[in-house]
Amino acid sequence: MSIEVYRDPWGIPHLRADDPRELAYAQGQVTARDRAWQLEVERHRAQGTTAAFLGADAVEWDVFARRVRLADTARRCLDRLDADTRAWVTAYTDGVNAGLDEGARRSREFADAGLKPGVWEPWVPLGVWLSTHILFAGFPTKLWREHVARTLGDDAAELFATDGPGTSGSNGWLVTADRTATGAALIAGDPHRFIEAPGVYQQIRLACPEYDVVGLAVPGVPGLAHFGHTGTAAWAITNAMADYQDVYRERLRRRADDAPEALGPDGWRPARAHTETIEVKGSDPVAVEVVETERGPVIVPDDGEGGALSLRYPPRVTGELGFAALPALLAARTVADVDRAFDRWVEPVNVVQAADTEGGTLHRVAGHVPVRPRDNMLRVVPAWEPAHGWRGRQEPLPRAPVDGIAVMANARGLAAPLGVEFAPPHRTDRIARLLEASKEWTAPDMAAVHTDTRLASARPLLALASRLDGLSADAAALRDRLLCWNRRMAADSVDAALYAAVRAGVVRRVAAHPVFAPLARVPAYPALFAPWMALVPRVAYALETLLTSGPVPPADRADAVRAALEEVAAAPPAEPWGATHRLAPWAALPDGDDDPWPGLDGDHDCVLSTSSVPGVTDLSARGPAARYVWDLARREDSLWIVPLGASGVPGDPHRRDQLPLWLRGELAPVITDWNRLDKEHPA
Repeated sequence: MSIEVYRDPWGIPHLRADDPRELAYAQGQVTARDRAWQLEVERHRAQGTTAAFLGADAVEWDVFARRVRLADTARRCLDRLDADTRAWVTAYTDGVNAGLDEGARRSREFADAGLKPGVWEPWVPLGVWLSTHILFAGFPTKLWREHVARTLGDDAAELFATDGPGTSGSNGWLVTADRTATGAALIAGDPHRFIEAPGVYQQIRLACPEYDVVGLAVPGVPGLAHFGHTGTAAWAITNAMADYQDVYRERLRRRADDAPEALGPDGWRPARAHTETIEVKGSDPVAVEVVETERGPVIVPDDGEGGALSLRYPPRVTGELGFAALPALLAARTVADVDRAFDRWVEPVNVVQAADTEGGTLHRVAGHVPVRPRDNMLRVVPAWEPAHGWRGRQEPLPRAPVDGIAVMANARGLAAPLGVEFAPPHRTDRIARLLEASKEWTAPDMAAVHTDTRLASARPLLALASRLDGLSADAAALRDRLLCWNRRMAADSVDAALYAAVRAGVVRRVAAHPVFAPLARVPAYPALFAPWMALVPRVAYALETLLTSGPVPPADRADAVRAALEEVAAAPPAEPWGATHRLAPWAALPDGDDDPWPGLDGDHDCVLSTSSVPGVTDLSARGPAARYVWDLARREDSLWIVPLGASGVPGDPHRRDQLPLWLRGELAPVITDWNRLDKEHPA
């Protein structure tokens, strides 16, 4: 092999090899060296074996992974791959296996957890992709809507379907050539996900005679699925918020030999079942019966209504995950090439934007959305009724021409016919307004859009406050101060902290209203689904709607705002928003660093969507997992950043060296000149 590894000043790997398979091997190998612990955690998540080294807290995920058949589905999808794509994926896992031992020796987490690196089989990258996205489409929201409908009545099923940002926050935009200073298009944005240490995106460059691409990879998965720039074409995605997973209520019974049967449209039919054992560090093993009906795997064995719940999702049904799109994207030279590559996309369903150096642009939805009744999209449906079956897939998926600018921010619009809940229009509208202000955009200018902190969703609460009378002097002064506030959620703003404190008080009071009391008694679903069933976060994300309509009487809404103003006026926060709105990244193990994580600008409805849970915590576990600007005039003028750094190795100088830039909203340059990079030499 003739693999060459270079690094830029931020430790970002730039890889060269003689052909695409050798390059895939190199990508796997360097990722294993830089992210060994992260890769092994992801492999075990796909297998449902994390509790064996993380302990009892990880059992819930492992049970779900086994029940939903993640590993088996990944193997099915691998078997369906064409020979070339399968060989390319296999080359990547061969590279991971070649680099894991070295990476594990550098990562103390292995010793701390008592874990030794395992073997990556070719199905594992597909399993990593599935485990990353199986909850991404938010099927547990259907459990919540079912709970709301059964508790408050069918008319209330969509009461909390208020375009809440619980699973959204990503931004992306395309500016065409006639609105830039260079006369070539710009693509920019920031995927908002749970912030993890190390990060969920990996900056990388992949070069061979067939192509030379920079972009953001998902560690454990070859290629550049979401964001990339080939030099002549570039692409980016956001979550389309489409609904493509269904939850069925199953009636199960046992035959004399204890084998299960499930009632379907054609009567009682055999269900497949077997038992698996989950090893648990420090505790007894846990036995899990895995049952699968003709609809899909059973994810809730007892729904509290005498039945069970199964999940139907496209990769399990079709054996297709869309991995054939990945090598095709790397080889894309034009927008048409990108478009054809995304024709193969399956999971998750995304909105795609692309541009090329010939002036071409693309704005479309990509993925697999089944055709079925709208009831399937809203809530749990009965497995035995024929009307709820799937009838092929939605084709063609929506697309639209690009005129000047195109914005994608999880809102209704292009993908509206495909989903139920979308993000509020605030981010989309704000980005469009900012972009319309100039026709001379450059790549560095985009930082001002990435970091905008105006909070449009404050309007209903402040409007209610403005109409209140009879407030105490202190509460009236607080109200008047908030009405003069610039509505920017800046980390150094005390006004932002005051607003957030009032909002939290309103959320708690609305959630405690008697009309919602029945919702607090949630069904005994597995604990994994508890975040989707919690009332206070649901109220927090639906607050705009619940303060202007819904079952809480207008006088009681006003009283909630009045009481919150009085409460905060009596004990106002003394420090600015960033004192409590701090970064709270997830890590499989504590990193041993006791330094407090920094305060953050932004809030969940800002373009800078650093999400907290109002009424529960100001800490932010979600935010921009990367930022990028792809310049189609000169790729070397492109920019990127991740929250922490290129390395996942404790003590490595590149583990958190990008954090200061990320906090300030700055971006690092994409260096494409090999002469400006440092070549790594084998040890």
